Amino acid sequence: MIATRRLATWLAALATALALSGCGYNQFQTLDEQVKAAWSEVLNQYQRRADLIPNIVATVKGEANFEQETLTKVIEARAKATSIQVTPETLNNPEAFKKFQQVQGEIGSALSRLMAVSEAYPNLKANAAFQDLRVQLEGTENRITVARNRYIKTVADYNVLARQFPTNLTAMLFSYQVKPSFTVANEAQISTPPPVSFDKQAPAPAPAASK
Repeated sequence: MIATRRLATWLAALATALALSGCGYNQFQTLDEQVKAAWSEVLNQYQRRADLIPNIVATVKGEANFEQETLTKVIEARAKATSIQVTPETLNNPEAFKKFQQVQGEIGSALSRLMAVSEAYPNLKANAAFQDLRVQLEGTENRITVARNRYIKTVADYNVLARQFPTNLTAMLFSYQVKPSFTVANEAQISTPPPVSFDKQAPAPAPAASK
């Protein structure tokens, strides 16, 4: 009798496992872990960019009469971004995710303007340390793009699973919500350096002393 009950329990557990597998339960677990891994890489690349900014700012501050408004916006954008606490729950909170995306976009826009303005300063263009930081920043921006694209793809796979039948039933049963993703509405605007307008031009070189 006991053996029969154990067999029935085992068969019921097996049937449940097969049913869950057939309804995408295991796929949800796999994709959820992939989303978390992709998100971690996005954060790593954003942190890499944030770590570069103090060195960029310090180098630019050494340039006489550099446009202060541009420099201030970079500093303020970084401060705002680093003040946001990112938690695993951010992935399931569209409002928090949108705020995070917005402040990172502000950093990208501010840095883009700073690099455009720096072209008007010959000393910066000739500064080896600044040029090295520029190259590092460009590489980091490329890594951010790659990481974001991987995250977008992984989230898309997860969200399709959460919405399509019959796996949407599993999603409802276990409260698997659709995850927010990066939007591209302002992507072209953010990635394009803005036009540069100066109230005052970069200082002209001093005339050579007469002999």
